[in-house]
Amino acid sequence: MTEPSNPPGVGPTATFLKLVELLDAQGARYRVIEHPAAGKSEEVASIRGTEFGQGAKAMACKLQVSSAPAKYVLAVLAADRQLDLAALATRCQARRASLMSPKEIGAMTGCVLGAIPPFSFHPDLQLIADPELFARYREIAFNAGRLDASIVLSTDDFLRIAQPQLADIRQR
Repeated sequence: MTEPSNPPGVGPTATFLKLVELLDAQGARYRVIEHPAAGKSEEVASIRGTEFGQGAKAMACKLQVSSAPAKYVLAVLAADRQLDLAALATRCQARRASLMSPKEIGAMTGCVLGAIPPFSFHPDLQLIADPELFARYREIAFNAGRLDASIVLSTDDFLRIAQPQLADIRQR
């Protein structure tokens, strides 16, 4: 478990351990890269030696649906792309989409901002991914529930294991 002296998002976390356990159980082709803590996509891509666009950016979103309770989505897209919140809202038949607050992110993902992997371990957090990321790269890279560790994972294994809904959610 995380030592009390570590900053949030640094050191082993429950999300990191669940993720590695899942990937191992599913026979995934992946590697863990430990590195100095970093949360910005461009910075961490440089540290881990991957392309900026290869990063699978996971954005925690809250959707306002007419008279129903809010819906929560983990939107995944290439790190060099921007999320189109209006397209995400339309795709999910919601009036509006916004990014979650840091408190909501912690509750839904168990992670700090910048450490969210492109996997959902919460039953109320729907996973939607932009297919362009998988068309561009044979491997994706992402922070793995920690700011000081990344995973580089086969795209095919990600799609097989995570089974995201695929939707065009990037800005044009």
